[in-house]
Amino acid sequence: MRIFLLYTLARVALFAAAFGLIWLAFGRWLNWGAVSGLYTAIIAMVVSSVVALLVLGSLRDEFAVQVAQRADRAKAAYDARRAAEDADQPIDSPTDQSPDGR
Repeated sequence: MRIFLLYTLARVALFAAAFGLIWLAFGRWLNWGAVSGLYTAIIAMVVSSVVALLVLGSLRDEFAVQVAQRADRAKAAYDARRAAEDADQPIDSPTDQSPDGR
């Protein structure tokens, strides 16, 4: 869970940095409003996503490993519960019952 928070905070920080730099670079030429803010946010998303692909690869890989380990543990626990449930139920063979159901 810690790596998830660390990765998320890194992505938010990259977005905030990209947004701030774009706003500082183009803020003088644009009339600041909702539309220019939206365009700045979209450009910042694209820029921060590309930077995150290049810079945050190790965090992303570590996060993927933790997710895979957690999924494996959940699958093993599910299989163990399923096997225990199957062991608890008796298996009726066709010779145990008479044809008329008695």
